[in-house]
Amino acid sequence: MPTEPPVTDWAFPDVSLPPEAGGPDDLVGAGADLEPGTLLAAYRRGLFPMPADPSAGREGTMLWWSPVERGVLPLDGLRLSRSLRASVRRTEVRVDTAFDAVIRACADPSREGAWIDEQVRVAYTRLHELGWAHSVEAWRDGELVGGLYGVAVGGLFAGESMFHRATDASKVALVALVDLLRDEHADRRVLDVQWPTEHLASLGVVTVARPTYLRMLAAARDLPLPRPFR
Repeated sequence: MPTEPPVTDWAFPDVSLPPEAGGPDDLVGAGADLEPGTLLAAYRRGLFPMPADPSAGREGTMLWWSPVERGVLPLDGLRLSRSLRASVRRTEVRVDTAFDAVIRACADPSREGAWIDEQVRVAYTRLHELGWAHSVEAWRDGELVGGLYGVAVGGLFAGESMFHRATDASKVALVALVDLLRDEHADRRVLDVQWPTEHLASLGVVTVARPTYLRMLAAARDLPLPRPFR
């Protein structure tokens, strides 16, 4: 089971109100740290970190986000194409056997839109060592060809990033993650993908308003972890 870290000294803003009612937009705070207790406190409140864009002149500043419109993948809503089903059949899936390799691949600075810097990589590796961050990996012929990582808190799995080196490999990892979360608590588990995109929507991701997401989170976070993550 995960090890609970020391409680954070930082306080996070209330994000329960939408912007039209006086609540914050997607960006809700700046600063703090990436200690394990800080990260867990954020996820339990519906927030996640992402570094500031260095080109904006705030290099080194950690920003905290809670999207007004949140991307969530219903566990009964994943869409599998015929080609993806074929990829699933020829791919081996493993859990937590190569976390460091997965997060390093996700952090590859040559990737378009790369945002995972060294402080983020180190922080989530520490969370993994404490049992909170996990990788789902796609392997073919003994080679890591894709995967994803994220944070599991009770019934919440907060997806952080994914990568692929072979066609559909990251999608195979996502299919496997959905299967891992489908247990007796599946109706209350939440698979959070942060911001919805057209690509994610094609896989079944839906958009929920932040107050709805927070209600889903409240119902999920005290559930037992899925068995593979215990």
